[in-house]
Formats: sequence, structure tokens, C-alpha cells
Amino acid sequence: MKSLFLLVAITLFTLTNAQSQSKTVTETLKVYGKCGMCKTKIEKTLSYTSGVKYGEWDVETKMLTVKYNSTKVTLEEIKQALADIGYDSETHRATQKSYDNLHGCCKYERPE
Repeated sequence: MKSLFLLVAITLFTLTNAQSQSKTVTETLKVYGKCGMCKTKIEKTLSYTSGVKYGEWDVETKMLTVKYNSTKVTLEEIKQALADIGYDSETHRATQKSYDNLHGCCKYERPE
């Protein structure tokens, strides 16, 4: 009886652990910016975004790699958080006010 209980407990633990790991998603997307200050601001915003586990933005390529828990945050919410602080992506555009609030060295050429 104890063996059966132990087997069931191990099976449930394994299934639960596998399900929680499958909720982690890694995406790569373009986020417009210009400099090291942009990198710091983008990555800091991601670190404060609930559900985001990791984010790294490359200054040269303008590509952001983000790893997040898809049950806590969506890619759309991540893009919106970045737009809210002034950074455009291919699908989300910052308001003019948010863009204007960027430091002078961070003013990138905005996509059409």
C-alpha cells in the first residue's frame, strides 16, 4: 500500500513539474532603440515585469531575447510594457509622449 502511494506521489510530482516547465517560452523580437542606456532601460523594465524570467537586448541588432512564463504574462503585454516606456517593436508603437520622454541619446529613428 505504501509503495502504491509513493508511486502515485512521484508520478504526480513529475507531471506537475513537467507542466510548469512547459509554460516557459523564449521569444526573439525586434525592439527599436539606439544605445547602452536603451539597453539598460529595456532590460530593467523586463526585470520588473511579472512573469518575465530573462531579457537581453542587443544594441547592434536591436533584437530582444525574452524568456517568460506564458501563464503570467503574454508577449503582447511585454511589447506594451516596452512601448509604454518609449520603445517601438514591430507590432506595438510607443505614444509620441513616451518617445519624447526618452533621453536625447536614446532617440532612435522610428519605423513607419
